[in-house]
Amino acid sequence: MLDLIFAGILLGIYAGLSPGPMLLLVVSQTIKHEFKEGLKVAFAPLISDIPIIIISLIIISFLEGYKSILGIIFILGGLYLVYLAYESFKFKPLDVDVDVSNPKSLRKGVTLNLLNPAPYIFWITIGSPIIIPAFNVNPVAPLEFIISFYIFLVGAKICVAYITGKSREFVTGKIYMHIMNILGILISIFAIIYLYTGFQLLFG
Repeated sequence: MLDLIFAGILLGIYAGLSPGPMLLLVVSQTIKHEFKEGLKVAFAPLISDIPIIIISLIIISFLEGYKSILGIIFILGGLYLVYLAYESFKFKPLDVDVDVSNPKSLRKGVTLNLLNPAPYIFWITIGSPIIIPAFNVNPVAPLEFIISFYIFLVGAKICVAYITGKSREFVTGKIYMHIMNILGILISIFAIIYLYTGFQLLFG
């Protein structure tokens, strides 16, 4: 349980703070239309991720009995985590000079997330391989991961929106960069675990 919670917290914080279209939309909506609009974007994944999670779980559940295929998925997940860690280490402060017109923040956030390949890749290669084995041990266990993941994902984006509303210096300064570098180190550890698990499933 504690491992699932820790994984949810770490991956949630990373997903909430990692640079990308969703975070940029949070920042730009906050700058153009104040904190409440950035807040709406922060909650968008709670809506858009539901079908993504369901599709990913169905795909992985069909493959659960095939250890070699699961091994490949774990390895792909590990490589994706390596990529995320690399992106964290080369992170540069955000450019917040973005032109955003009418708010419609929640709709924009949901649409953007559904069209973004990152959530699909995450839930197929990382999220689902965590949830399904945990469910087989304890049906309640996956909730520990999902709840902690989304509390910290949404919470991180809310924090970014709030701080951006007060000052742009956080998303354009060095403190944010140092946070991303620390997350990169922790994500690298998860990448090693995923790669090890994948090779165990393939050759163990």
